[in-house]
Amino acid sequence: MSVGRGLLGGMSERESPRDVVRAACARYGEDTVIDWCVAFLTGAISGEEAYGAELPKLVAITGSDNPGGWKQPVDPVNYYWIRVWAARVFLYVWRDDLVDVLLKSAGDPAWRVQEHVAKITAQRELGQLVDALLPLLDHELPRVRAAAVRAVGAAGEYEHAEAIRPLA
Repeated sequence: MSVGRGLLGGMSERESPRDVVRAACARYGEDTVIDWCVAFLTGAISGEEAYGAELPKLVAITGSDNPGGWKQPVDPVNYYWIRVWAARVFLYVWRDDLVDVLLKSAGDPAWRVQEHVAKITAQRELGQLVDALLPLLDHELPRVRAAAVRAVGAAGEYEHAEAIRPLA
């Protein structure tokens, strides 16, 4: 089922996040898309701006004319999704300067952002982030703990083994 072709020629619901990100990078350039996501993730583009003047950027990285499917105006309680979508992009495109952004995002108040940081850490074997993810090993949600264990296992060093052993 098609989402529609709205602002930026939106993607089909059947397209994977990877396809959506590839299409955005093909249209705008990888560095531009990464810069947008850094701005979303760090709050340099606020939730109000993301659903306002900056909506075309949000549409490009989500593939939807109505990211989240929320009625307008979007309830600010849902703005954390902007950071989730931005972090998800880094599973598909990368630049080495993103480590510092992810280091800060490991402590994001939204568990879905934390989970994505852990997934990216595991996928890209970012040892620099392991210590920041250790608190997630005690997270209340099993899926966040599991992502943290995978990240520590994939990117950690010998000294991190003791932290994940009880979770085996």
